[in-house]
Amino acid sequence: MKNIGLTQGKITVPESMTLEEFLKLPYIEESPAWEYINKETIQKPMGGAKHSLLQKRLVAVIDALGSNYEAFPELRYTCGNRSVVPDVVVLSTNQLPLDESGEIISSGIDFAPAWVIEILSPAQSQTKVTGNILHCLRNGS
Repeated sequence: MKNIGLTQGKITVPESMTLEEFLKLPYIEESPAWEYINKETIQKPMGGAKHSLLQKRLVAVIDALGSNYEAFPELRYTCGNRSVVPDVVVLSTNQLPLDESGEIISSGIDFAPAWVIEILSPAQSQTKVTGNILHCLRNGS
């Protein structure tokens, strides 16, 4: 694999790098996670305590509803030449990715989640976050 230049939370990705190559990089799940959007790889900004508390409460409320949905914080969603890590992904229980023994897999999902929730942090671009949400909607969320 080619060397990739790392500069202030951004990786310069050679034009030849594909989404598949990005997904094989060993550090993309480190906190904060890395996202691949339009051949650009960006590390998500850390949200801080308010962000984390809101994320935790949203997951708890959604899970407590007793519906056919389950909320997951920071679950990778890869589809349509993007790999993003929304703050909260909500899946229908019949969409849960399970292995042959019925355990949930840990590799993220490659289909549109039922819902995607983004909490805008002060360091995040509103345009980027909106773009990620629109991408999810265009792919079936």
